[in-house]
Amino acid sequence: MGENEDVLVTVDGGVGRITLNRPKAINSLTHPMVTAMERALTEWEDDDAITAVLLDGAGERGLCAGGDIVVLYHSARADGSEARAFWYDEYQLNAHIGRYRKPYVAIMDGIVMGGGVGVSAHGNVRVATDTTRMAMPEVGIGFIPDVGGTKILSHAPGLLGYHAALTGANFNGADAIALGFADHYVPHDKLDDFKAAVVADGVDAALAAFAVEPPASPLAAQRDWIDVCYAEKTVTDILAALRAHGGPAAEAADLIETRSPIAVSVTLESLRRAAELDTLEDVLRQEYRVSCASLRSHDFVEGIRAQVVDKDRNPKWSPASLAAVTPADVEAYFAPADRELEFTK
Repeated sequence: MGENEDVLVTVDGGVGRITLNRPKAINSLTHPMVTAMERALTEWEDDDAITAVLLDGAGERGLCAGGDIVVLYHSARADGSEARAFWYDEYQLNAHIGRYRKPYVAIMDGIVMGGGVGVSAHGNVRVATDTTRMAMPEVGIGFIPDVGGTKILSHAPGLLGYHAALTGANFNGADAIALGFADHYVPHDKLDDFKAAVVADGVDAALAAFAVEPPASPLAAQRDWIDVCYAEKTVTDILAALRAHGGPAAEAADLIETRSPIAVSVTLESLRRAAELDTLEDVLRQEYRVSCASLRSHDFVEGIRAQVVDKDRNPKWSPASLAAVTPADVEAYFAPADRELEFTK
């Protein structure tokens, strides 16, 4: 079953094992990897010999740093068709994971960002660790949180998800549980034992043996100012409130001000709309429209160029300021896509 070496697909004692296997790229997702995962999950779903699925990432650095954005960059500079096809299938996979009928154990160790969140955080057994570094950092490349992330972010306690989305900042394993991205906390140095126990004893017994109480979430401890500041109407108002509060809030404002003004503005609207949608599929449909619109934007290409192509870390955003972003600019991101995302199941 391992014809795509970027994804190792094996069966171990009734447990379907999926290992993302591009360690040099922190297991960044490509379209063939998404296809391989979808094929394996479909085969296993109706196979009575498979009792659970276990997802992890090869190497020491993390589960998955996201989608392979260099491929998306080149597609955006061409006709965008490759990027649209990737997202179409990726979001189908995210939805499939969300409704999977068997235990789907995601090991969210090390770096788990963007697309890595999409293949893990919709599972029904989500395991964070003391090395977890999670983020939805899309606003830093002129993009908007996707892979169903806006559903989780918009339903996080208070406005913690708005802070995570608009800053794009990293958060730890305890924060991931507090935000609703993970359920269980297993120490990194116990992961091999935990995985062996999943195979030998089953998911529940493995969790009982190795999951521990997470430490306090540093992010949740800051809800007092996060809930107040991010309740403001516009991003400009949010920034003013953060600045007025000072301290860590002012640092959050500094971070938001380095991000793409249009991406931050659309992200705020995306979260507000996602909060009103009922299902993961509904949210993914909205995200697909937004992602397709991003392909037509200046900032998506420019953001990736600055971060990973030329690596000058100096994007020239357009519109250049929040004040220059109009309501019509934001609304355009929610227009129907040429081909809408449809779910057959």
